[in-house]
Amino acid sequence: MKWKNWKKNLVAAGVLVTVCSGIYLNWLYSGGSDTKDLTDTLDAEKVMSDDLLVLGDDSLQAGSDELDTMSDYFAAVRLSRQQARDNAVTLLQEAMAYGDESEVSSSSAQLEKIIQISLCEAQIESLVIAKGYADCVAYMGEDGISVAVAAPEGGLQEEDVALIADIVMSQSDLSYEDIHVVQVQ
Repeated sequence: MKWKNWKKNLVAAGVLVTVCSGIYLNWLYSGGSDTKDLTDTLDAEKVMSDDLLVLGDDSLQAGSDELDTMSDYFAAVRLSRQQARDNAVTLLQEAMAYGDESEVSSSSAQLEKIIQISLCEAQIESLVIAKGYADCVAYMGEDGISVAVAAPEGGLQEEDVALIADIVMSQSDLSYEDIHVVQVQ
């Protein structure tokens, strides 16, 4: 019985550390400023294709306005992703607290998977930014990973995509076919 309680406490501590680090990274990337509402950043006039995210908003201007909008986009996506994960973690913790032994082990496995995915995404984002890109957000799903990168001047080239794919493959067990790189302009 002691082992079971110790294991639950360890998982809860791991979740707490992951959530706190996600909040800190979000605050760090947003510059400590308040994040705008997601509906202010994304609207129906923005068009997304398979390989390019085009902001259809005419209010974008060269200079700091463009950087602020791009920064707001990445902060909003990170916040949205974190909120979805927080909801999933809460549901899994409730299942662990009130479920039978099979539900507890299943929920524990799902919780560990969420933690591993969160850590992998954070590592990929940090390494891509360390390579000189202005900002990046990664989302790992069942069928692969999507990496949205702030487009450098002249857009993403094949070398950029290869570098980002190499980072993803070094941090995960995904193949090149499972990686989708999207440039955000």
